[in-house]
Amino acid sequence: MFHHHMRGRQCGPRGGRFSRGPFSFQWEVHGHGERGGRSRRMFDGSELRLVLLKLIEEQPRHGYDLIRDIEERTGGAYAPSPGVIYPTLTMLDDMGLIEEQKSEGAKKLYAITVAGKALLTEREEEVEALFARLEDLGSMRERTSGGPIRRAMGNLKAVLQQKLGEGDVDGDTLHQVAALIDEAAQKIERLK
Repeated sequence: MFHHHMRGRQCGPRGGRFSRGPFSFQWEVHGHGERGGRSRRMFDGSELRLVLLKLIEEQPRHGYDLIRDIEERTGGAYAPSPGVIYPTLTMLDDMGLIEEQKSEGAKKLYAITVAGKALLTEREEEVEALFARLEDLGSMRERTSGGPIRRAMGNLKAVLQQKLGEGDVDGDTLHQVAALIDEAAQKIERLK
């Protein structure tokens, strides 16, 4: 189990706020893979540690390698913040689940320890489910970024910008536009 005390560590430079108990982290999930978009939590603290531990088991990695790998697995839809990744790596190191290896340059290269491998074996089913979640997100990104959808979304954006940028748009018009978008969303939801 992941039981550890942070010795007073606070949040990293970009996101990644810790909370009490098992600690919770914030990972960024971006609409259409764009950085800086709205974000929501993808994994809690324990899940994130398992994901990073599994990736490090595959091969020793730097923090940046982990960010890039996760982003590639999700087709760019999901990008963990450096302010989350690096404190988590420090935590895993403190817990004896990974260890720093000698490497050229300033980047820290981490490898898994015997204790880390044992934990992954113990939590094997949970790890598989977490990576399935990443794969599902990547598959969803691939489906929704197809040509026809991208073209239609671009067309909608252009029409809205033109219509709403005309100046004095009255409230009735805004409600009509919103109703049309809601109607389209409902019809898409009912598709089989």
